[in-house]
Amino acid sequence: METAQIAEKISAKFNAAVTEVEKVIVGQTEVIEAVLVALFAEGNVLIEGVPGLGKTLLVTTLSRVLSCKSTRIQFTPDLMPSDVSGTSIYDMKTQEFIFNEGPIFTNLLLADEINRAPAKTQSALLEAMQERQVSVDGKTHKLSPPFITIATQNPIEQEGTYPLPEAQLDRFMFKLLIDYPPPSEEVGILKMYASGKDNRRLEQFDVSPVLTTEEILKIQNALPRIIVEDTVIEYIHQIISATRNWPSIEVGASPRAGVNLLLAARAMAACRGRDFVIPDDVKALAPWVLRHRLRLNPDAEIEGTEPDQVVLDILENVEAPRT
Repeated sequence: METAQIAEKISAKFNAAVTEVEKVIVGQTEVIEAVLVALFAEGNVLIEGVPGLGKTLLVTTLSRVLSCKSTRIQFTPDLMPSDVSGTSIYDMKTQEFIFNEGPIFTNLLLADEINRAPAKTQSALLEAMQERQVSVDGKTHKLSPPFITIATQNPIEQEGTYPLPEAQLDRFMFKLLIDYPPPSEEVGILKMYASGKDNRRLEQFDVSPVLTTEEILKIQNALPRIIVEDTVIEYIHQIISATRNWPSIEVGASPRAGVNLLLAARAMAACRGRDFVIPDDVKALAPWVLRHRLRLNPDAEIEGTEPDQVVLDILENVEAPRT
């Protein structure tokens, strides 16, 4: 099959999935699309927003639309690494240790309020997020694909939280900022409840599965066929390099940031029905990929400079190629 036809099919599935999720999640189209792009690109997502904006509901709805298994882990200060990855228990009958899988063995993992657990527990996710496997008692256990970690954190309540290590932040393909829905759509949510619908009962919304795990894997395997011209690759490199020499940035983006930007741009192109990446794909994705990877210098932080503004300034100064 021609790559253009593959891209059209991916786009059709992507749009159908977004439509089904939006039957339940109102006013968060950008977040829905970003999570799907990250899933197709085999990335992980960190979502930051105040409680009550539908982060947990998003994962629950996605699991139904994608016919995937989902698990939610509520991160707390007393959560142990074994509570995430699982543990080996000695079986008296067989006289050997049997591994009991933890909640991480799923397709869609919601790590709720991830910054409330200590670093040791947070690190239990690192291997799973990068290598898609878990090592317990010297043995490696593979996770069944597809696998994506969708972690959340609350930007307001910082008391009793543990900042995510930079090594873990770098494992997230995107950091998404979820905000209140527009007034008209928030009124729509109230009217939905007034009519008797309740998003805790998804069967009321007639949400249909549009993708299977096998189809998701096919999409992931097809993405390397999406064309990324050398000029676009050089454009990505120039953006990443600029973050390392920018006046207000103390620590710039790593090579992994450039790789994630390329992989995400390829997935975005396919979701838009194209078999090639354009500079606009890179521009649209740059804030999601870079905002959590840049450490601003103290002067910039004191002045209230936001990473997103710095990324936009860099995009304005790096000339995009003509395609």
